Amino acid sequence: MSVSVNNFSIKIATVNGSGSQTSNQILLKSLFRTGIPVGAKNIFPSNIQGMPTWYYLRASEAGYTGLQLKADITVALNDQTLIDDHQNAQAGSVFIFDSKSKNTFAASRDDLFYISVPFYELAGQASEQVKYKKYLVNSVYVGVVSELLRLPSNLVEETLTEFFLKNENVLRQNRNAFSLGVKFVREKLSDIQLPIKIVPTQKNSNQMLIDGNTAAALGMLYGGATFASWYPITPSTSLMESFEKFCQKYRVSDDGKNNFSVIQAEDELSSICMTLGAGWNGARSFTATSGPGLSLMHEAAGYAYYAEIPCVIWNVQRAGPSTGMPTRSAQGDISAAYYSSHGDTHFPLLLPGHPEECFEFAQLALDIAEGLQTLVYVLSDLDIGMNIWRTNQFRFSDQRFNRGKVLTSENLEQMALQGQRYQRYFSAESDGVAARALPGTRHPDAAYLTRGSGHNIKGVYTEKENEYIEVVDRLEKKWQQSVLVLPEPVIQDQGFDVGIVCYGSAAEILLETIQLLAEKNIHCDYLRIRSLPFHSKVKEYIQRKKMVYVLDLNQSSQVFDLLKVHYPEYWQRFNSVKHYSGIPMQAIELANRIAESENKNKGADNE
Repeated sequence: MSVSVNNFSIKIATVNGSGSQTSNQILLKSLFRTGIPVGAKNIFPSNIQGMPTWYYLRASEAGYTGLQLKADITVALNDQTLIDDHQNAQAGSVFIFDSKSKNTFAASRDDLFYISVPFYELAGQASEQVKYKKYLVNSVYVGVVSELLRLPSNLVEETLTEFFLKNENVLRQNRNAFSLGVKFVREKLSDIQLPIKIVPTQKNSNQMLIDGNTAAALGMLYGGATFASWYPITPSTSLMESFEKFCQKYRVSDDGKNNFSVIQAEDELSSICMTLGAGWNGARSFTATSGPGLSLMHEAAGYAYYAEIPCVIWNVQRAGPSTGMPTRSAQGDISAAYYSSHGDTHFPLLLPGHPEECFEFAQLALDIAEGLQTLVYVLSDLDIGMNIWRTNQFRFSDQRFNRGKVLTSENLEQMALQGQRYQRYFSAESDGVAARALPGTRHPDAAYLTRGSGHNIKGVYTEKENEYIEVVDRLEKKWQQSVLVLPEPVIQDQGFDVGIVCYGSAAEILLETIQLLAEKNIHCDYLRIRSLPFHSKVKEYIQRKKMVYVLDLNQSSQVFDLLKVHYPEYWQRFNSVKHYSGIPMQAIELANRIAESENKNKGADNE
């Protein structure tokens, strides 16, 4: 029997609201502490409790931590899905189930290795308090699985203690449940040797586990954001909750004064308007939302563009249209943000690919917003935002914030002495950015009106054609110049004829996809877009390829269409690959679809 070293995947089927998320993370973090690269995907419903949920945990010596639906070990603890979980189990895998399941279940497949465990009976032994017993099943399966994997018990107990440290009673009972799971394996299943071996490594020495929403909140804090207004919406809520917690810890002065303001508004319209008010007053401000909230913010986005108010909208994308599937991941808001609002408006977009970039792009978005005096969109998604990723430890810098062109009273006085008059919406510079004076600046020339209606360079209302054109042409120039400060694409160009172009959370499966394609004798490299408008390196990459596969995690192939619009001369090189089921894409799926297309192309060439 061949043994897989540090390469395996686990599927855990439970019920939403059962407390399984905590135990899943205990198992994940315990494996992480062995040094093995790990990742996890939580596929959960949008209701509060009672519906099926699946947790996919993957360990990979090569660092491939993207979703893998075919698991080596299935822990089936949900009677509602037991039959389907059994039917879908991978041939040759381990299937662990409760020996006293209420569902009719026959261990009838010759290609599965079955392990029967009295989970609920063991949970009942762990506590005399009835209200806790249904939750303790989770710690029992952590004990069973970790012992079957031969994970050191002291390492798992250490992780478990960290999770329940604040409640001694709950900690004690979960320790009991965990120990009973370990004991059952040692006494009843001691002769079982899984075809999986864990060998500790040092691969996680400079790594950590974090979700993108927490990383973004920390980035906003570190980037100097002092104001945030929001309306709760999945999957962005945890970002704002984390930001407020960080502020309460790090933004309170010694005398107890809050140096921040976080406001839960009555709706998304109010939240964006409050954010604009704070940005106009000179605070670094942002709001967080998802697709439906983004739709409501479009009118105010146009005001931010025309009045030139710096702020950030962090959009954690989910599956639409309309309410869609609130707890499923997608990247379907690219077009909505790129073409946001009515009239001629253009906004810089940042597209992080993992939590580390969420941390970095939060700071960058604030700098760009103030540097260009505009609204900046950051488009994450549920996969990055709410799932836990293995990522590099964050790098902290002492670099000062880029506040942009802000005039002080001294600057204004110097201008007056030189016979110059401050005009809010005038700029003769190549970047198109007009200097601003913040409210409260002590100088008679500092005052101006912030207009969302037609205005000239002085901020005075106008409907004169030449005055209107002068302002909007400068705004267009400012947007075109934004590419100079936006993140460049990440490129791995090895000179192959075939390339993959993608963005966002697809970053996690790129290297594995390329490896799988190489095994099929198809060689390709990739470019990952990290911002819009497109950097010049995107066109240069496309020019070097004969075929470019554009991956969109949406039904309408939004970036594929943008590429055709901006580079129509290369449209025949583009091939759309889209995935929109609501769960993250697998590398094997992307590799198979590219391989199928490449084989068809080769067949056509040979005819």
